[in-house]
Amino acid sequence: MSVRESLLAVLTLGPAYGAQLHSELLSRLGHRRDINVGQIYATLDRLGKSALVRDGGTTLDGLPLYELTPAGTLAAREWLSVVGPAQLDWNEMLDQLLVASSLPGAPLDSLIEQHRELWAAPLLREGGQESAQSALAAASEEELRAAALRWLDACEAASADSALARPLSDTRPRRGRRPAA
Repeated sequence: MSVRESLLAVLTLGPAYGAQLHSELLSRLGHRRDINVGQIYATLDRLGKSALVRDGGTTLDGLPLYELTPAGTLAAREWLSVVGPAQLDWNEMLDQLLVASSLPGAPLDSLIEQHRELWAAPLLREGGQESAQSALAAASEEELRAAALRWLDACEAASADSALARPLSDTRPRRGRRPAA
């Protein structure tokens, strides 16, 4: 999962504290409900050691803020502008496009087109006898590709609505355990 890249991208909006970043990712990545706050803080720690984020001061009530370094800004911009072959993965595509769609000024149309080219490329298959499982796996891959292309069309249509992009939320995330569903 692209927690690292998603955090960097959200931090392009300005300094934020850990629980706030957790809340931002949950609200921007509707398909991800398994991100825990500890994962956010561990990733922020690694980003700090990699000199991609730094201390951004504190909130009025003393919460530590994180902000991008110049290298972090560059890494975020790169992730928000380039689609690589490793992103021929449903969840990675959703992560990148959902986060990008929520950021003012992100090159969403370019990302959609790059993903479309990647998903539309024909599958390369080895010749020879194909097992029943291989045939089913290939059929699954074709269905996934078709679904990805349909979703990219929907994403492109929605991108005409600038209401997708939004700043960091001012609402303070609740702390503690969530009530059982």
